[in-house]
Amino acid sequence: MARQGEDDDALVIGSHRFRSRLIVGSGKYKDFPTTRAAVEAAEAEMVTVAVRRVNITEAGKENLLDYIDPDRYTILPNTAGCYTAEDAVRTLRLAREAGGWNLVKLEVLGDAQTLYPNVVETIKAAEALVADGFEVMVYTNDDPIVATRLEEVGCVAVMPLGNPIGSGRGLANPFNIHVIKQRAGVPIVVDAGIGTASDAAQAMELGVDACLINTAIAEARDPLLMARAMRDAVRAGRAAWLAGRMAKRAFASASSPTDGYFWS
Repeated sequence: MARQGEDDDALVIGSHRFRSRLIVGSGKYKDFPTTRAAVEAAEAEMVTVAVRRVNITEAGKENLLDYIDPDRYTILPNTAGCYTAEDAVRTLRLAREAGGWNLVKLEVLGDAQTLYPNVVETIKAAEALVADGFEVMVYTNDDPIVATRLEEVGCVAVMPLGNPIGSGRGLANPFNIHVIKQRAGVPIVVDAGIGTASDAAQAMELGVDACLINTAIAEARDPLLMARAMRDAVRAGRAAWLAGRMAKRAFASASSPTDGYFWS
């Protein structure tokens, strides 16, 4: 049962509304049944799919949508593997033609070693997709200026990386993530770098709106247990943010009053 303060705490991205603040990726699992089981364990409502790498459009081949029901989950096509704006825009237009998906995740990579975003190409692609009627969630670096520009372009969510994709190194620059969130008028989703549950909780405690997690779940010794851990961490981090942490102090502060002892 939802507790007071949580029942109306929906995540709103564009025209979509979600209860869960954990978005999961569908790559790197050993098979589609494991992918489905992990999504269920995470209690996620949105699943992102690399259009160029995972079949969600071709009939006659094993299709992820046979396991992840698009009537139950919001499918979020992404452009993983695209290195130019033109390629990314073309990929998402084809995905919309095939499946009708309008909410999409844009990522335009700079190089294969770091998988850092090419922000120039990303902004160019975002402008084209927004003009074409897409609701764009966009992967970017942790630069507050770039994040603001992507919001100005019309993206419905900005997704700064915590660390390189698949690195599991946690949040490299929590301060920048916090600044991005403080300045934003759209949801901020930490995307990439989360390696374990404490990373997810830390991200949510910074005030971000959601976390997108893939490799940390898929490559865990027990993916289903990790999916549940990430679910709980995101919830705990969000609750801590809503509750408001205590102030940090330079010195100790007794938790009991220093006057009025029974024996005084």
